[in-house]
Amino acid sequence: MHRLRDIMGKRDALYQLTDMVEFDEGYFEKAVPEKTRGKLKRGRGSQRQTNVAVMAESVPLEDIETGETSKHCRYFKMKALETHKAKEINEVLANSIALQSVVFTDQSTSYIDMADFMEVHIAEKSSKQTTVETLQWVHIAISNAKRNLLGVYHKISGEYLQSYLDEFVYKLNRRYFKSVFERLVVASVYPYWYTNE
Repeated sequence: MHRLRDIMGKRDALYQLTDMVEFDEGYFEKAVPEKTRGKLKRGRGSQRQTNVAVMAESVPLEDIETGETSKHCRYFKMKALETHKAKEINEVLANSIALQSVVFTDQSTSYIDMADFMEVHIAEKSSKQTTVETLQWVHIAISNAKRNLLGVYHKISGEYLQSYLDEFVYKLNRRYFKSVFERLVVASVYPYWYTNE
């Protein structure tokens, strides 16, 4: 299964998100050894938590008759981070989002340099309204991924978290396809080793 998840991750890594992209981070719980449980920190920076960068390509829509606005979401990406530093986040951005994109985030200090990597960076103060409107699809993806991983696997080692995220995102990005299995067969025979040249 991990080989298949690796293929899923490599397939999605071939594509970049474009247009308007929501970007935020979520904290995913991971399994820790029994002997270290009493020595763990709490809250942000805890050894139980892994920071995951989550990106959603969303397009604003407006109903001409009613004037109601909504967002249509197409594709997602998730990347487990080793640190919460701007340098690592910038690397994820460069690999995952096209330069001509407009990126929406909250006002985290880790996103200071983001305007250097994207055409436009719009940062809004974190609030309930920001979560519901500006970063709507990112937070839906985070909550669905957490529920899926917790419900199916219960506890995941930090070593394999990225593999499980790759599987979740691969299936989510192909949610309208008739057969995900057929797409996986195509992805399995694609020569990924040529893309590193």
